[in-house]
Amino acid sequence: MSGTFLQEAAERYTRANAGTLRWMLSRPPLGRGFLNTKLNSLTLADYTAADGLRGPDYTYGWIQGRGLEAIAIHAAFFAERQPDLSRKLDEAGCRLYALLKELQSTDGHVYFRYDASMQPIRAEKDGRVVPQSPAGEIYTYSDAFAAKGLIAAAHRYQPRDLPDHLAYLGRVIAAIEDGRFQMDEQAELGEAALAAQADDFGPRMILLGAAGMLERLGLAEHADFAGHFIAHVIERHLDPNTFLLRNVPGDDHCNVGHGIEFAGFALDYSPAASDAELVCTLERVLLSSIDFGFAEAGLSLTISISTGEKLSRYQPWWSLPEAIRTAPLAWSRTGNPDTLAAWRRADEAFFRQYWRGDPPIAYQTLTAEGPVDYVPATPDLDPGYHTGLSLLTAIRVAEGADRA
Repeated sequence: MSGTFLQEAAERYTRANAGTLRWMLSRPPLGRGFLNTKLNSLTLADYTAADGLRGPDYTYGWIQGRGLEAIAIHAAFFAERQPDLSRKLDEAGCRLYALLKELQSTDGHVYFRYDASMQPIRAEKDGRVVPQSPAGEIYTYSDAFAAKGLIAAAHRYQPRDLPDHLAYLGRVIAAIEDGRFQMDEQAELGEAALAAQADDFGPRMILLGAAGMLERLGLAEHADFAGHFIAHVIERHLDPNTFLLRNVPGDDHCNVGHGIEFAGFALDYSPAASDAELVCTLERVLLSSIDFGFAEAGLSLTISISTGEKLSRYQPWWSLPEAIRTAPLAWSRTGNPDTLAAWRRADEAFFRQYWRGDPPIAYQTLTAEGPVDYVPATPDLDPGYHTGLSLLTAIRVAEGADRA
């Protein structure tokens, strides 16, 4: 039975990814050529200037970085399967690479949100839009996503640029280790925000996502940070009773999606995947996060570790594709039937509850009552990152297992 599921899943994931990418490439670009996924996932209406910060006058740097990584990696995947799609992705990838490279070269950073003139801005609590402070020695999630995207694209389009982008990634990693990584990019960048933020494992988790990519690009020597990032999170954030990851050491809150994402990125890193004890731990993080986190439609945004109570009514889309990434990676190493069942559970929930099909996008957030207009992070829909790259990993596992 698993063979039938693997073959069907691989084919369905390939169709879903191709559909999303073709849809994204068909849309008019933002500004000078940035990706445009500014669509309301409930109404299917394009956001307009009347939608304020959701509208086309604002470009989100981290979405562009995510999109560039997804485009370059999918272009390689589809090169033989759908050459026409691969060519279109490469055309878009070359344009976006030049734009993002230019944007980052301005002051060594990419910012969360830009206005129509591509100046970094932030919104005050009263709604006023004001300039964002220069980042200086502070780095952010937008830097992390941009560095990953620039590396993936340079490897495919401009290999001579790789040293610069690898150095950029190195600066982001150093900022995490030195306490110069600011998580809240919508606040003013500066020492006050750094001093106020909690010790969340999010930054290490997101940067860990670069490790497997670097290995596949033949750049494994630049991924050695991953081992101590994994150890840091396991040692400080793992609850030994539930195998859930605490957002912050000593805190009761658990973002199960982030726990699943961490486990997937760790399992995608070959030294971790060859450590049987660590694989067992990461698999238990996955299974516990799914068991404790599932609500009416998908995975709850936040739960209590001590009680298992769902602390949020929101069930965002992205945690299910991340489970569809992590479960195959774990199952391919352990053969655990519970992990295969977890994969199938996440698969069914995502494609039954979230996936619209026409167009090939997902509702961003559901509750017990159904889809709601709640934006998890940025209003732009996923540019093939959470969904596309997660499904792509599952395809590789499914096809590899099917051939074995």
